[in-house]
Amino acid sequence: MPSYTVTIATGNQWFAGTDDYVYITLVGTEGCSERTLLDKPLYNDFERGAVDSYDVKVGENLGDIMLVKIEKKKYWMLDDWYCRYVTVKTPCGDYVEFPCFRWLVDDKEVILRDGRAFLPQDDKTSLVKQHRQKELDQRRKTYRWKEWQPGFPMSIDANRHRDLPRDIQFDSEKGVDFILNYSKAIENLCVNSFMNMFQSSWSDLADFEKIFVRIKNTISEYVMEHWKEDFMFGYQFLNGCNPVLISKCTKLPDKFPVTDEMISVSLERDLTLEQEIKAGNIYIVDYEMLEGIEANSTDPNTQQYLAAPICLLYKNVRNKILPIAIQLGQNPDENPVFLPTDSQYDWMLAKIWVRSADFQHHQTISHLLRTHLITEVFGIAMYRQLPAVHPAFKLLIPHIRFTIAINTKAREQLICESGIFDKANATGGGGHVQLVQKAMKTLTYRSFCFPDMIKSRGMDSTEDLPTYFYRDDGYKVWEATKSFVSDVVGIYYTSDERVQGDEEIQAFVKDVCSFGMQDFDHCEFPKSLKTRDELIEYLTVVIFTASAQHAAVNFGQYDWCSWIPNAPSTMRKPPPKEKGQADIKTIIDSLPDRGRSSWHLGAVWALSQYQENELYLGMYPDEHFIESPVKRAMERFRKQLAEISSIIKRRNEEKKLPYYNMSPDKIPNSVAV
Repeated sequence: MPSYTVTIATGNQWFAGTDDYVYITLVGTEGCSERTLLDKPLYNDFERGAVDSYDVKVGENLGDIMLVKIEKKKYWMLDDWYCRYVTVKTPCGDYVEFPCFRWLVDDKEVILRDGRAFLPQDDKTSLVKQHRQKELDQRRKTYRWKEWQPGFPMSIDANRHRDLPRDIQFDSEKGVDFILNYSKAIENLCVNSFMNMFQSSWSDLADFEKIFVRIKNTISEYVMEHWKEDFMFGYQFLNGCNPVLISKCTKLPDKFPVTDEMISVSLERDLTLEQEIKAGNIYIVDYEMLEGIEANSTDPNTQQYLAAPICLLYKNVRNKILPIAIQLGQNPDENPVFLPTDSQYDWMLAKIWVRSADFQHHQTISHLLRTHLITEVFGIAMYRQLPAVHPAFKLLIPHIRFTIAINTKAREQLICESGIFDKANATGGGGHVQLVQKAMKTLTYRSFCFPDMIKSRGMDSTEDLPTYFYRDDGYKVWEATKSFVSDVVGIYYTSDERVQGDEEIQAFVKDVCSFGMQDFDHCEFPKSLKTRDELIEYLTVVIFTASAQHAAVNFGQYDWCSWIPNAPSTMRKPPPKEKGQADIKTIIDSLPDRGRSSWHLGAVWALSQYQENELYLGMYPDEHFIESPVKRAMERFRKQLAEISSIIKRRNEEKKLPYYNMSPDKIPNSVAV
């Protein structure tokens, strides 16, 4: 009798093994095997990390093996099992690989196709066409859209992490428990004695060091030492953890009436303000998005405040970006323009207000909306519209890993009503929801294309701004990612017509726009793709947003925000409406109290930590692709990324303030924290 050797790999994660019964059926072009129990006598099958082989005997040759059906049935009590892959050795010695990388839960079965990627138009037999459609039908029932808040991008239909499909849950929910992690962070940072001291102000600025001494690093210490200086304030707009707002100023807005007389002492080239603008030396940051957002009122004992400042910046003759004017509101009739020539504390307080506004914008828009929520939209649409055999599914799935899970956990504990976000943030208590809703009204697809985003702000010239490392490193990673995506797309799509004829990829982009983004007219997300170039750019946007862009705005949070006066999460006094009123007491009474400072520090520490067993950009241990041309493309991608990391490392060796957030060896594959 012909015999097939079946090899099955069990996952390495916790609780991946099973004691349940496992059955297999081989489906070939010439027939099917009988349902066969995979069980060796006196042997513990399917243990965590195990690779087990079994013989499946058949009456006659089955032809080409098309599908493998795996069933799991209860032995004593239901025991989930994670199957990595199945390999079938045919009687004539050929090997056929069947990637799985899925959980089998309860008495469930999974039917696998071999690991080659196929577009839908390339499936010719009814057997594989039906399998493809059945998989998508099941996925659409499992991965459902839900509106968490009106005006938000759509999210997964699950209220808690435990309600998610097992395949997209974290391996251990305990590892991503925000309450546990924040409490652990507060304990590790030795600030637990302060965490309940709400309404208790620090005695002076140096007093903040009491919660700063435990965990230090080069950047955070440098920030603590230099945060008052104008060069440090300006530098953060380029290479801090929110380097996405600064724009070249081509015309001073009417609402910001800065005059030559006000700032002439700050200009170094013997030019007027208008001439400096024309020369390209003036930059602007406008927090208009914060206008009208309600400040946190969840604590009746502490009034909290928000501002929507405008900041004018100047590139001096040494190419440093320095603040030259700050207005703490959008209405010039109610808000004076603060200047470096004002009193020490007036100017310091104005800069602190800008840093606090930047913190709100960073957490809610740059980080939550533009990386976490948008990547979840791509992920849900991918599961709903692309079967496992589709090359785009195989390409994208490493970059969606744990994203839906971390977002669900955030909605459960962090940004929900009475969540952790309410404890220390001025936009807590609903302001963060209003801010996302407002930001969604101007969010566009093109703003996720990195080169377009940089150019739209007039920040693309390396000659103008030689120290904008976020831009320089981002360009390199974008181009490397785009080159890799182009290689993969070129393997499966030999013409633009192949893109147009792929009903699944068209359904994917339409689902993102029509459901995920709720068909908002202004967002301009494409509803179809007509060319290979459009497909390459779209897939690059997904990967770059989930990896490099998230890394850029996430992992520098402890560096830049752990010194509280440099990034206050809330302000306890209103923004000043007059000059000459501020003193050190005004500043201390405005900054967060001891309790909120402790919660803030725990948050930025916890959010800056990498996952255990983190997978970085270019690492693909789960072999969804089995074809050699794709594996060669992956190898080229890894080499390019390694070269970029080396270039960044060499540059950083000479810097007091190294910039490494866009270094590929520090960019996780996906949004998972």
